[in-house]
Amino acid sequence: MSDREDIGDATREEEVTDGAMAAVCAAGHPDEDAAGGERAGPRETAAASETAFSPEPVAPETVASAGGAGGERRAEAAESEDAASTRPAAIALILLGLVILAVTAFSTPWQVLSGGPPDPARDFSAAQLARARAFDAATTLPSYIALALTIIIAGILVATPFSARVLGRLKGPWWVRVVLGTLVITALVELVRWPLGIWVETILRDFGLSTQDWAAWAGDRLKNLGVEAVLLCVMLLALVALARKVRRWWIPAAVGAFALTVVTSFVYPVVFEPLFNDFSSMREGPLRTNLLEMAERDGVPVEDVLVADASRRTTALNAYVSGFGATRRIVVYDTLLQAPQREVELVVAHELGHAKHDDVLYGTLVGALGAGFGAIALFLLIRPLRRRTGIASIADPRSVGVVMGLMTFGSLFMGPAQNVISRHIEARADVHALDLTGDPAMFIAMQKRLAITNISDLSPDAVEYVLYASHPSGPERIAMARAWAKLNGVPEP
Repeated sequence: MSDREDIGDATREEEVTDGAMAAVCAAGHPDEDAAGGERAGPRETAAASETAFSPEPVAPETVASAGGAGGERRAEAAESEDAASTRPAAIALILLGLVILAVTAFSTPWQVLSGGPPDPARDFSAAQLARARAFDAATTLPSYIALALTIIIAGILVATPFSARVLGRLKGPWWVRVVLGTLVITALVELVRWPLGIWVETILRDFGLSTQDWAAWAGDRLKNLGVEAVLLCVMLLALVALARKVRRWWIPAAVGAFALTVVTSFVYPVVFEPLFNDFSSMREGPLRTNLLEMAERDGVPVEDVLVADASRRTTALNAYVSGFGATRRIVVYDTLLQAPQREVELVVAHELGHAKHDDVLYGTLVGALGAGFGAIALFLLIRPLRRRTGIASIADPRSVGVVMGLMTFGSLFMGPAQNVISRHIEARADVHALDLTGDPAMFIAMQKRLAITNISDLSPDAVEYVLYASHPSGPERIAMARAWAKLNGVPEP
């Protein structure tokens, strides 16, 4: 679930460049698919604790070998104390995990109207089905290469001393090395990602989905990279600082991760979104009037309906709701305004469903709890990785690469579960749109337009559905609309 819920199926561009790729540098900013979270980790041994304030903490194995038997006894005592310090963290992790499960179970609409097995051939022509299959075939290879690269890079960071050796060459105070280390790892990962991004962009142009030139594409990619790097630097600086000051730093780290996720979610619409699009209030006219009246009839406070200049980047159709409270707004792509007014109203009715059920708020809460969970999990995971990765403790500035790798695996692990939750929430918003408008025929027309224009995968295989699908497929949504019509005594479209 995200704090920015969109109506359209995610294009494969998002799947490759923003999904698998961004996992390596995920810093907890809300995007279209998931509220991110921060991860943090522990101060492990008495020896590491004693040297945590020095530029290079002493490795545990060095302490064990120093002073013969006396050194070994001190190391054993440190290990025993370290093991005891992990018990409260383990208990807290279990309890917080149960809280997350409870909140998720409560906020997710598990029982959602379904239309049975979808039938793409009923609503899409042979040419449209062939085009969707061709686009899927063209993007499948880069998407799986992206996933493989993400796993390989994360594996190198958490299972080898590569990052410690690279970052060990950096000089300066600890905080300077944390920032430089974060930027170095981010830059190295991006160098690997860049050719793959060019490949995907070329495919999008070949299929008419991208309207950018290469300068604009590179500019957007670098801005996105900059936002991720800034958030990562802030998070990792706070993490290492806590580890150098507080023995059980996982407690303030978990609280801070929770708070940072909430704050980022709140400010993202007004601070980060304008970096990528220009927004303007929808001009006065019948459409704006109808949308505001529909929101009032639905009992959903709407600050404004904005139009994003998405056409400078893509031909895809989309809309979403982001933020909450004073920053909540419904955003419509300017490309969507080319559709009939009734279809645009149905899209916004879907977004009102998200606002009506506080999907953004619950998504932010789950994401924030997940960030705290990740902070505690990192405390427990860093300890067994120290010798393998060549770091002394989390207080070591060279540990930032290990943290980024663990964040990546956390994102990959949670992705399928987040997709399951998101699909149920999107299905509920679809039902809300039908309840509000009572027009399944127009709903189906709108879903067909979205699927055709965005070249959605009309028959996703099981693996891709699990890995990438944050929305039900177009045919699934159409089948649901027909089930709604039958249930409500409306002629089936």
